[in-house]
Amino acid sequence: MKLDVNALRYLSKDDFRVLTAVEMGMRNHEIVPAELVDRIAGLKHGGTYKVLRNLLKNKLVHHDATKYDGYRLTYLGYDFLAIKTLVNRGVFASVGRQIGVGKESDIFEVATEDGTVLAMKLHRLGRTSFRAVKSKRDYLAHRRSFNWLYLSRLAALKEFAFMKALGDHGFPVPTAVDCNRHCVIMSLVQGYPLVQVKELQNPDDVFDTILGLVVRLAEHGLIHCDFNEFNIMIDDDEKVTMIDFPQMVSVKHRNAQMFFDRDIECIYKFFRKRFHLSSEKCEEQDGSDIDDGENSRPSFLSVQKAAGSLDKELAASGFTRKEQVEMDKYIDQNAEEESSDDDSTSEQDNEDVDDVAVKISSLKIAEQDSAEVPDCTLVARDSNETETFAEKNETSTSRSGENNSINPSPSSNGDSKEPTESLDNDDSDDDSSDNPDGEDDALAKQLNKQRKRAIAAAHGRRRPISSRNAYKYKGKGTMNSKIERQACKW
Repeated sequence: MKLDVNALRYLSKDDFRVLTAVEMGMRNHEIVPAELVDRIAGLKHGGTYKVLRNLLKNKLVHHDATKYDGYRLTYLGYDFLAIKTLVNRGVFASVGRQIGVGKESDIFEVATEDGTVLAMKLHRLGRTSFRAVKSKRDYLAHRRSFNWLYLSRLAALKEFAFMKALGDHGFPVPTAVDCNRHCVIMSLVQGYPLVQVKELQNPDDVFDTILGLVVRLAEHGLIHCDFNEFNIMIDDDEKVTMIDFPQMVSVKHRNAQMFFDRDIECIYKFFRKRFHLSSEKCEEQDGSDIDDGENSRPSFLSVQKAAGSLDKELAASGFTRKEQVEMDKYIDQNAEEESSDDDSTSEQDNEDVDDVAVKISSLKIAEQDSAEVPDCTLVARDSNETETFAEKNETSTSRSGENNSINPSPSSNGDSKEPTESLDNDDSDDDSSDNPDGEDDALAKQLNKQRKRAIAAAHGRRRPISSRNAYKYKGKGTMNSKIERQACKW
């Protein structure tokens, strides 16, 4: 769309207020509803709708009523917002003629209050001549939906950052002045595009200078990706200046070598056709891809990285070193996990089988001990007395025999009780037999507590086999029921 700044003189504060309201609504709306614009603008007495009609007349907004009544900004309205902001900052005071047109931007002359002429670049992504932005540029990153105005703003911010950083490192680029929305203000280069130059006094020197710029950019971690005769300015003294930076990528990019070789090939092809570069020099440089001689063709693999890395500083497109290291670690971890999964599963199976066998054997030993000499084993484990196992066994059997002759044992009745209860009853009988003279009750209680703790520790605080959950295994041939049945038999 052609930039006509004449209407800018007659726009009021309310007009810019409504334009800003539409811009704010477009953050999460493709078409901003008129009610939302009115709510954001906050004008009284329905003034928003009157202003919208005026803006629509000047083609600063576009009306769309297919789904609902709404508006969206046009590139002309976005231009007016950016120009108004820069004028309020005092960056420039007037807009002049158009000096350049590209597939992604328009360039105009602007002047400051003291008469200094600057260049204003307005990014206009989404033109019919260049709509493959999603595949050709990385402005979107991980986003799926996009807006052309937002993409233009991202391109302007990226170009301003690259231009300022390259200028600080001594590269021949225009001086970055200011940036707002999709507008970039820079110094005006006094020269001509290389594509318009027909003759050069020293084409070899210019050729070497241009190749040196490509290599120097790569040494600082950047690749231009569009380094051709259209983006190289040259003045009357044959001084070279490079322009157009939003598509620059890092040397860590996966296609960095291809972009580097393409830039070199564009320069060779142009100088060979336009300035008839010597065939000997072309053959020497085309024939050696990786050679460190003075006349060798620059190679991406032979570029030595300088101390300052602008790709990390500016977060250029492509994989940075940190991201590359993280990705390598992630790949290695996945490979190790996949290889260790099989081993871990086999080891776990073996461990499970061993645990089951240990549990069965422990149950077998516990059942045998409890069936044969329950009192002796419990006393040997938990009592603090200094007598040996054999002596206690003898004394307990002898005294129990004497007691059985006088009084019948309590376990001889027909009541079926838990194993722990039977053991407790036996222990209590033993205590009564061991202390016929009637020792202190406190000592007897302590011994009973110790024996109960030993019983609980021996059983691992597990419920007996005949628990309340035993009904779950009735009529089922599961492995747990089989193990329990075998344990019961043992």
